[in-house]
Amino acid sequence: MSDPEMTDPEASGATLSDDPFEPQLVHSERVFEGKVWDLRRDEFLYNGDPIVREYVDHTGAVAVLALDDEERVLLIKQYRHPVRTRDWEIPAGLLDVQGEDPLVAAQRELAEEADLVASEWAVLGEFYTSPGGSDEAIRIYLARGVSAAAEVFARAEEEADIEVAWVPLEEVVQAVLARRVQNPSLVIGVLAAHASKAQGWATLGAADEPWPRHPKLGR
Repeated sequence: MSDPEMTDPEASGATLSDDPFEPQLVHSERVFEGKVWDLRRDEFLYNGDPIVREYVDHTGAVAVLALDDEERVLLIKQYRHPVRTRDWEIPAGLLDVQGEDPLVAAQRELAEEADLVASEWAVLGEFYTSPGGSDEAIRIYLARGVSAAAEVFARAEEEADIEVAWVPLEEVVQAVLARRVQNPSLVIGVLAAHASKAQGWATLGAADEPWPRHPKLGR
């Protein structure tokens, strides 16, 4: 077994960044069609060798870190069956409406899950939830200038008993560091907001900026 290639992006003057890569695809098939997402099997060539991988074929999603004038974060608590937990989260939802812009989807989710609208939107962060087994990509938006929506939405199933709380940003950061909250969009969003705030919010992206790293939207 050969040793992994060691590189130092900073020493070479390169920016630390993931590299998109498209291997030669030999065959792709959907092996399971689910209610929410599917399972796909791909055969592709990598370094000249054929490899077969199965993964969750996901629509992708958006999440919203809403921050009020007192720098409190909007949190919601709802039941998540795979982990048998009612976890604290930030509003989020699937990109399952054909042709819907991610920003519009985020605005819709904030209204549907928390009955809120916001006047200021920016891109806070992006991540792959489990790149070894799923192509799910999530974009987190920062929403400010928050106010009550004109319409109150009826919620069903796991969303029927959603709890809502406004919690100071620093308090949520401490809950993350103490490992009391586990939801990835919440963890990443809150830590990104904490870091961005320390830099005067200079890291934020335009709300309508392209999303080239989304496996489906970026193609």
